[in-house]
Amino acid sequence: MRIEGSTILVTGASSGIGAALAVVLADRGATVGIVARRADRLEETLAACRKSSPLSRMWVADLSDVEAAIGVVEEAWTTFGGLDCLVNNAAIGKRKLLLDHDAHDLDLVMRTNFLSPIRMSLAVLPKMLERGSGTVVNVASGGGRFGIVHESAYCASKFAMSGWSEVAAMELAGTPVDVKLIQPGAIATEIWEQRPGELAGLPGAEFATPEQCAAGIADALETDGFEFFVPSDLKAHVDLKNADMPGWIQLMAELGKATEPDA
Repeated sequence: MRIEGSTILVTGASSGIGAALAVVLADRGATVGIVARRADRLEETLAACRKSSPLSRMWVADLSDVEAAIGVVEEAWTTFGGLDCLVNNAAIGKRKLLLDHDAHDLDLVMRTNFLSPIRMSLAVLPKMLERGSGTVVNVASGGGRFGIVHESAYCASKFAMSGWSEVAAMELAGTPVDVKLIQPGAIATEIWEQRPGELAGLPGAEFATPEQCAAGIADALETDGFEFFVPSDLKAHVDLKNADMPGWIQLMAELGKATEPDA
């Protein structure tokens, strides 16, 4: 797709990758719709977008509420007279020992990271097909291609997003609608902050900035292809895991010990 002159809805745009991406897209000539639950932070992003894209709009919504998420994308479609692209970026982390995850954790992570974005996609895909153009971009994670110790619920949600995106790309092949899958690596965002009752992130991560990740996603939008790793060297980790699964499990197990309570 071509960013200039397009209309793009970005979820999770109050901070991190989503906020940076919204501004990049606006600077490249798109009219941007942005969605998140924190109105004050979202207003800051909107103000930055409107410097170069004055028709950009915002919607405040908690995307862990699936029905609210569907309502937002449908309202955005009506408001803008269509969407050229939906970027499903919103996500939450959950860093706990395997057996410390409870039913609420699992339900919340899967609703936010998988069910809401996919239901939003299903709401607009028929409209895009009828119109004859459109792109859905799902922002997953390196954790959607390899397991990360202490992040069982998070990885499950991102593996699910990756799998759905692959099949969607298969079934939409030959149509005028594209599905793209973005796999970010370690990006310096709030998702890495340690929350009460959760564990710290694994040591030794080398962080890219949200702005670097956003630029990579914007470039991917205007590039042929399905899956994009940002930064690109993240794929080496996927290849390592695929080449030696027992070794990957052992490596992650050893890294995990450094952040466990009795370490």
